[in-house]
Amino acid sequence: MKDLKAIRGATLLREWVAEGEHVHQDFKFTISDARKIARSVSAFANNDGGRLLIGVKDNGVIAGVRNEEDIYVVEQAAERYCIPPQTPEFRAYRLEDNIRVIVAEISPAARRPVYVSEDSGLKKAYFRVADENIAAHPLMVRSWELDESTAPSLTQRHYELAALYSGGVAMNERQAALALHISVSEAEDIIVRLASAGLITFIFDGTRFIPKGIE
Repeated sequence: MKDLKAIRGATLLREWVAEGEHVHQDFKFTISDARKIARSVSAFANNDGGRLLIGVKDNGVIAGVRNEEDIYVVEQAAERYCIPPQTPEFRAYRLEDNIRVIVAEISPAARRPVYVSEDSGLKKAYFRVADENIAAHPLMVRSWELDESTAPSLTQRHYELAALYSGGVAMNERQAALALHISVSEAEDIIVRLASAGLITFIFDGTRFIPKGIE
């Protein structure tokens, strides 16, 4: 990509840094591992988007970019290791003492999931939770992959399970199966369909993602 012309933005940049790392923001002092960055791109793209502040340490110290090749590594991560490829937008901000910070903006994916091609040869989708990139639950991924135009129609079983999730109830697939006296496999299929229809979502409990009703 062409060299970025740095613009003044000390106030805005410091406001962002003061927010800390969160669901839409990640600090990167330097960029060296393209696959690791691809996981951040995947996680942001599969959620609501976000930005990488390159040249900012984990503790919020604005150290500046040491090597502008970092931009190319992010591009490589998004284009080579993300499936489908993503296209971050870059801006450079100039602070005093000739300190420069690169901001890479990742947009929400037009269609989820966005996978990462891992070292193992497998592909894995990630989702941004607070300040972490978490591997998405298989049921989340299946709900993203489901094409609404060809998805099965909602049946009485779907509405029965949706009713159990009403009011923001969180319940894993085994609990759902017990509640409706159906197999876990059938409960999973129903959860996937409800999630694809936007009738339930998933929350992370610190260990795993759990289906949860919309409040």
